[in-house]
Amino acid sequence: MTKSIPAQRGSTDWGVNPTSRDKMRLWRHFGLLAFLALATTLWGQVPMERIPAAYLAPVTAVIEKADFTFETSTKPVRVRLETMDKLFDNPCLAAAMWRHCQFVPSLYAFELPGKNVVIDDSKGLRGTLFLVHQQPGLRVYYIEGRVEKGRMKNPFAVDAKMVVLYRYWHNAAGFQSQLHTWTTLDSALLSLITRPFRKYIRTRQEEFISYITKNISQGGEFAQIHPAEFQEPIKQEGDIIAIRQFAEVFGH
Repeated sequence: MTKSIPAQRGSTDWGVNPTSRDKMRLWRHFGLLAFLALATTLWGQVPMERIPAAYLAPVTAVIEKADFTFETSTKPVRVRLETMDKLFDNPCLAAAMWRHCQFVPSLYAFELPGKNVVIDDSKGLRGTLFLVHQQPGLRVYYIEGRVEKGRMKNPFAVDAKMVVLYRYWHNAAGFQSQLHTWTTLDSALLSLITRPFRKYIRTRQEEFISYITKNISQGGEFAQIHPAEFQEPIKQEGDIIAIRQFAEVFGH
């Protein structure tokens, strides 16, 4: 007959009544594994092998050292993929339509070579978007942004870098999209200062990005259904590039 061996204190076998310390240790392990699994999943969604060499290092740095990560998706809207692609490829037109829809903040776009663009609200919120990868239904942006002091009730100017992975598709329900973001603040000191407010900052970022993503889809839907509604307001603004892009996209 085999002699039974009493369970040792500190055993991690769930069948022998583990101590509270053991449970905490296991939960930490499970939490770490869950975090690593999530990070690996998000990392795997970015086609790093297709990122141009000039942007590979900054994109990698943002993803590896992100202060904030975020994911959101949109409900289906009635707009074709080709319409959304045309708006993405013509940011001056998209920004003009955005302003006419009175979405907040009011944004202006300044196009750069290589499908890159500067987005500015003329009130202290500015970002340069570099399109580092594009394929059907997928766009990856590397963004360098700045929020001037007081623009969002911040006590000092804040610089940040972001990687945005934007997937979009069309099915029987309509146009849908999914957005992943990674954000790093401009310095270790700033990251340390904001640590007590991380939950608040993350919530505000989530709200803002969800709002922007939703408006992108709704703006595309408005353009799909009533494009002529935007023609006269765009002409009145006098943005020559937006006027030309409207004619190219909608044939008016």
